[in-house]
Amino acid sequence: MKLPLLASLLIATHVASAVPDRQIVPLWPQGAPGSEARKNEPEKINASGSNVSNIHHPSLLVYLPPKEKATGCAVIVAPGGGHRNLAIQHEGYNVGEWLAAHGVAAFVLTYRLARDEDTPPGAPQPYTIEGTALADAQRAIRIVRTRAAEWHVNPSAVGIIGFSAGGEVAALAAMRPEAAKPDATDPIDRQNARPDFQGLIYPGQSGKIIPEKGAPPVFLACGYGDRKDISEGLAEVYLRFKQAEVPAELHIYAGVGHGFGVRDSNKGPAAAWIVRFHEWLADRKFLGDAKM
Repeated sequence: MKLPLLASLLIATHVASAVPDRQIVPLWPQGAPGSEARKNEPEKINASGSNVSNIHHPSLLVYLPPKEKATGCAVIVAPGGGHRNLAIQHEGYNVGEWLAAHGVAAFVLTYRLARDEDTPPGAPQPYTIEGTALADAQRAIRIVRTRAAEWHVNPSAVGIIGFSAGGEVAALAAMRPEAAKPDATDPIDRQNARPDFQGLIYPGQSGKIIPEKGAPPVFLACGYGDRKDISEGLAEVYLRFKQAEVPAELHIYAGVGHGFGVRDSNKGPAAAWIVRFHEWLADRKFLGDAKM
């Protein structure tokens, strides 16, 4: 399940060096708005290869299923990490690999961090959750729709799944969808940024998840042993979706806390949450029913 990482390239290394067999797609090739001057600044990977920080040139890491397995469904994957770093292994690479193996095109998003651990102490953080991180998620959705034919994706089956802090970003993308801009100079902006579905896996800031009627259907999952705002808060989120008449499915797993993601070491029912997510996608008709 784990992708090989080069132990000698641990610090000041771009993700592309760690996963050389995957296509890297910059969200803005010339640099993200407001970050152009730092676009060539390398990302940093911790000693185990599990966390990435210092992100100034946001991108998508592409996981495409074999053509004979492709369902046409696509998922933007937003790892968590408290907006300080990205837990890129168990909430990114492993998720993308599993989804692609099961017919779903996956795109692991490295987004700009609002509390980046590499910002010097006392220095102002250059990014925000509701500004830059959200903009990165919206751009990612638009890119996948723009390149849907190339990647054998149904543009009406493009969703987002987020973990912990990434769940905050995914929820914002669903709550604040940007419409297509038909007259935009950039053809990517001519696509709408509304996800067709959302997966919120132990998302932070659950009290701020306020769906409106017509919101994308949602898959929710967390652990019984997680902190109160998640283990109890996600049940309240489910009720808010129900009250807004938005299709919702909730899984709360006993015997597990925060951050389980997708790992070889996961045990028990919580280890199969991603299977339940795949079944939910099928039940919601996102797997192969519409023409690509």
